Amino acid sequence: MRATELARLLQDRELSAIEVLEAHLGQIERLQPQVNAICTLVADEARARARELDASSARGGERGLLHGLPIAVKDLELTKGIRTTFGSPIYRDHVPDVDALFVERLKAAGAVIVGKTNTPELGAGSQTFNPLFGPTRNPYDLTKTSGGSSGGAAAAVACGMLPFADGSDLGGSVRNPPSFCNVVGLRPSPGRIPRWPNLDPWGSLPVLGPIARNVDDAALLLSALAGPDPRAPLSIAETGPAFLDPVEGDLKGVRVAFSPDLGSFPVEKEVVEVLEAALVRLSDLGCFVERAHPDFRDAAETFDTLRAHAFAMAFSNDLDKHRDLMKNTVIWNIERGLALSAADVARAQVRRGELYERVRRFMEQDAYELLLLPVSQVVPFDVETEWVTEIEGVPMDTYVDWMKSCTFITLTSLPAMSVPAGFTRDGLPVGLQVVGRYRDELSVLAFARAFEAETRFGERRPPIASGPPAS
Repeated sequence: MRATELARLLQDRELSAIEVLEAHLGQIERLQPQVNAICTLVADEARARARELDASSARGGERGLLHGLPIAVKDLELTKGIRTTFGSPIYRDHVPDVDALFVERLKAAGAVIVGKTNTPELGAGSQTFNPLFGPTRNPYDLTKTSGGSSGGAAAAVACGMLPFADGSDLGGSVRNPPSFCNVVGLRPSPGRIPRWPNLDPWGSLPVLGPIARNVDDAALLLSALAGPDPRAPLSIAETGPAFLDPVEGDLKGVRVAFSPDLGSFPVEKEVVEVLEAALVRLSDLGCFVERAHPDFRDAAETFDTLRAHAFAMAFSNDLDKHRDLMKNTVIWNIERGLALSAADVARAQVRRGELYERVRRFMEQDAYELLLLPVSQVVPFDVETEWVTEIEGVPMDTYVDWMKSCTFITLTSLPAMSVPAGFTRDGLPVGLQVVGRYRDELSVLAFARAFEAETRFGERRPPIASGPPAS
């Protein structure tokens, strides 16, 4: 069932929280051995929470927006009393004594937390594997990766193990896994979902976002998590209910720009073929699609510098104490950050500002409502491959180079959504990235909702998701 439909039935007491929970726990039990999406399961605690909610509801107690809906929290985010490892041996036994701010909001809205979703070590890379829990597999092809770093979340949602999930995104982590798993994921504007605790409360590269099987479900979760908080100085004043009503959209007359590569990076032919077919559908529906893109010069160097600076800030102490417990790519990224000069960081910040201005002018002055491009430059790849080293004959020098289609958009701070756009000849999902104007999530949601309603690609579920629950 859609999360929105489950929510309605729970609010009307046609379903109980414990019934909904047990159905999802059964799906987790059946599919977890194949997909490995849930790295920590707290079934008993979840059952106790569901029964409390049912008892309160029976007494006429208030039912929150997410009353009785199960969710598992990405293992990069703090959950009070529930193990949070960050996918790292360093934090193998770490149990926080505080919830992240958005987890507080999940609980206040009546959600039932069932555990944690798998993520790569310290969230580094768009491939979900780590030495504690192993890899998360793609439910559409168990030999492929689910992407990362929210790979556990996207795979669990695609399989029906969860109705929706949270993700986080620095270089594409709430966009790439949904693209690989045929679900939707929204990278909102910085501050739309406030982040706390946060080592860099004024930093705008990493954000939190919803992952769901359809746009309305993502909007439901967004509405519960959005809104200001004084602990997060970048938080946006607009409150969650602004996103709660179904987002109506019509593609007719909408003027969008499309670029397969932003003039800057290689993209696998299969990805381009799927998206070109989707563009034909858009044109048939009356959408004005023009081949154009802003000037993204210096974006690669700018992102690499700011990412390395963030890694040095977050993990340099861990490197000093536990270098032997870190994977090589994380060590490289931290050391690159430590080697930066003040001039390097200053230049990157200036170039980011110049980039934003070019993109703003492109979308506003040239009257493009949205920018469309691939989510990922490749189709889902072998789960044993740590990172993509070559695309269409072009070598990738680092473990993040193959995700420029997402990292370039990160720099703009514009809202961006991954929406299912079709499948390759081998049945692997491909996502379309929909980028909106400044803080205009509503237009992104409206376009994505209209696109999914017309194409219905997102309704194609992985075969393993069907069948009876575990006994």
